[in-house]
Amino acid sequence: MKTFCGRANPTTGALDWVEESEEYDYHQEIARSCYADMLHDHDRNKKYYEGIRAAVARVKARGEKVIVLDIGTGTGLLSMMAVTAGADFCYAVEVFKPMAEAAQCIVEKNGFSDKIKIINKHSTDVTVGPDGDMQVKANVLITELFDTELIGEGALPSYEHAHQNLMQERCEAVPHRATVYAQLVESELLWSWAQLQPVEVEGARLVPPPAVGRCAGAHAVCDIQLSQVSPASFTPLGPVCTMFTVDFSKPVSSAFQAHNSQFVAQSSGRAQVVLSWWDLDMDPSGSIVCTMAPSWTYQEPKMAPWRDHWMQSVYFLPVESQVTEGEELSLMVCHDDFSLWYSLQPRSQRGSQTEAPPSRPCCTCQAHLVWTRPRFGELNDRRRTESYISALRSVLREDSVCLSVSDGSLLPVFAHMLGAKKVFGLENSQMSKQVIDEVLEANSMKGRVELLEIRLEQLTSNDVGGEQISVLMGEPYFSTSLLPWHSLFFWYCRTALAGLLRPNASILPRSASLHMVAVEFQDLWRIRAPCGTCEGFDVTPMDEMVQRSLDFHESHEAEPHPLWEYPCRALTQSTAAMTFDFTQCLPQQPISSQGSLSFIREGRCHGVALWMEYHLTDDITVSAGLTGPINEQGDCEWSRHRKQGVYFFGSPWEISGDGRAAVSYSFTFEPSLGDIRMDFTVTSQ
Repeated sequence: MKTFCGRANPTTGALDWVEESEEYDYHQEIARSCYADMLHDHDRNKKYYEGIRAAVARVKARGEKVIVLDIGTGTGLLSMMAVTAGADFCYAVEVFKPMAEAAQCIVEKNGFSDKIKIINKHSTDVTVGPDGDMQVKANVLITELFDTELIGEGALPSYEHAHQNLMQERCEAVPHRATVYAQLVESELLWSWAQLQPVEVEGARLVPPPAVGRCAGAHAVCDIQLSQVSPASFTPLGPVCTMFTVDFSKPVSSAFQAHNSQFVAQSSGRAQVVLSWWDLDMDPSGSIVCTMAPSWTYQEPKMAPWRDHWMQSVYFLPVESQVTEGEELSLMVCHDDFSLWYSLQPRSQRGSQTEAPPSRPCCTCQAHLVWTRPRFGELNDRRRTESYISALRSVLREDSVCLSVSDGSLLPVFAHMLGAKKVFGLENSQMSKQVIDEVLEANSMKGRVELLEIRLEQLTSNDVGGEQISVLMGEPYFSTSLLPWHSLFFWYCRTALAGLLRPNASILPRSASLHMVAVEFQDLWRIRAPCGTCEGFDVTPMDEMVQRSLDFHESHEAEPHPLWEYPCRALTQSTAAMTFDFTQCLPQQPISSQGSLSFIREGRCHGVALWMEYHLTDDITVSAGLTGPINEQGDCEWSRHRKQGVYFFGSPWEISGDGRAAVSYSFTFEPSLGDIRMDFTVTSQ
């Protein structure tokens, strides 16, 4: 059996369907899973263990046998905790087959086979009775069904079904209760991820289309490591509000609900964004609390536990509104069975209780479907925009004929505003073409830029009015790119368009370079580190399963991560490992580069960070990685707009920092594949 998987093709800029073996999807899921991160989350594990002990003790105090239902058991860790705490029997449900098999191995390895039954089903398919999956209904419900939004993985329907079909009426639950919190803020940084801001170009003002400003945006939650957003980046307009709680020990409803929190504005400003997170009370008294609160809510921020499987959420209000200090406000949160959304009203305008609450937001302007939130931030980055405008200004002439090759880019609009004779833009979809058309129309430039929705290989001289192109430009940005170097698709475009270019045509950017630095991660290393023993239980079968999946396809591949969310220290200097000259056509033969970097700082080297820099002109460069120099301690500042590549070493290297150790590297760019093969070795002299 074979399966087809979507994969970005850097040579065509398209998403190709590639035939893989039947096991590929399983291995991808395991290799990219958060299981290791969860097992390394000591705070989570400790709080669950305490809550489980307390729940088992409460049932025993009633003189009952303790029968546990563990939904989403994963490794079986929580079931083993329950048996150790004195549970008589556990039914551990896991829908993902490889994980259920690993759980079976782990349960056997730890000697719990007689007390734990692994059920490889979705919990809603589990049956109860003499011939069922469960002999009797359970009286302790243990779950870990949560995501950053709390309910996004279907927790509410699963709880609803469990209480109706699998649990005794008087049952205990771990966690016992969840509480959702929210805070209304003004933030130019965060709002720039949701709305297109005006741009000044040569004294003229480029404004966003009105439809974009009126649009509520994409409904999907924006989940980030909010601890990495400095409190200096936002102004709280109100207190942290308790929005709603869910008691998991009682029947739960997955039906639509709305909740209000009233408060007085503590400062004046523009209400734009809601920051949200949640807590789990592991016991009824609320004495065992596992919180997702960002680190800046702690008196000692360094005491905040790190987790990547549960982060924090950012919600963008449908429209921004001015609020005044002392004003009475009402923040509303609505949820269906899978998602949350927020709205704000002055309390004086709340109307009757029968007024229909707002429906789930959806994009009506297309822009939020074309541009991701980081892409909005990139388009709103004034310094970055000024770099492109300055570069265009240096190459444009009155008779310039320009062609832009980037997805949903404002470059062709800038070129027209800077006085180019003719401007064409190559767009990859009808939707992105429509969005740029609306930008042109909103600024009375309709028809001044000709947008072409045509495949690159089909573009002819007739499509550009018989003109030869004098300026070929790109950011470059392509929506199908996953890794930094996938933007080298621009080089393929430049090569394919060679016949349409004037002999002295300007190419912008002129070149790109692949940069690297060896790093020590503060926390990100946990997602790839084997666990071994977790809370006293041997989970090595899980480690072995993850390693097999990594070896299956990805042991020598980098993976994309937004490093601004994951602090790291540079242990070497950064260097440009490869350069790609866009003024020349793509070579047919592979390009290789080798070298080494000496370690200059002491630390534990977890891997290598990789990114692209684009040299627009000889003196203007835009970085999609480091945005400033590395400081003396090795701290790095990363672009928030693009993901960087991370190549994790199989195991970390302890570095003394005496300059005697180095990381050797080897890169090979394969033009036929559009990808880069890489290898790294740490050596000591």
